[in-house]
Amino acid sequence: MAHWLVKSEPDAFSWDQQVRNGTEPWTGVRNALAANNLKAMRQGDRAFFYHSNIGKAIVGVVEVAREAYPDPTDETGRWVCVDMRAVGPLPQPVTLAAIKADPDFADLALVRQSRLSVMPVSDAHWARLCTLGGWTRD
Repeated sequence: MAHWLVKSEPDAFSWDQQVRNGTEPWTGVRNALAANNLKAMRQGDRAFFYHSNIGKAIVGVVEVAREAYPDPTDETGRWVCVDMRAVGPLPQPVTLAAIKADPDFADLALVRQSRLSVMPVSDAHWARLCTLGGWTRD
């Protein structure tokens, strides 16, 4: 199983909305590298749900419920989306400030490529972020 981090602005689509909807298409990705990351996702992969702009913290865990397919919000047919299912909230949100303060995360894509909306997370980073967030399921 691969691990990921997906970012959403909570005033556009929040963790609470993800939970309420259960399974939701992750649409609107319009960056080639982020889209390639969506295409690499496999059913059952897990991702951190990160609130960007407002909050700037990992707040939950989602799971890929459906692999990449054409994004219905894209009129050009160029972009893809995946379906994400809410798994659970992090007991303790992990802030961007805490991540940046920890030298172990210097090579985490969230630190290196802060504008990227869909990014891989190494197994080591996943385990450490789960510990920081009090996440014990996987």
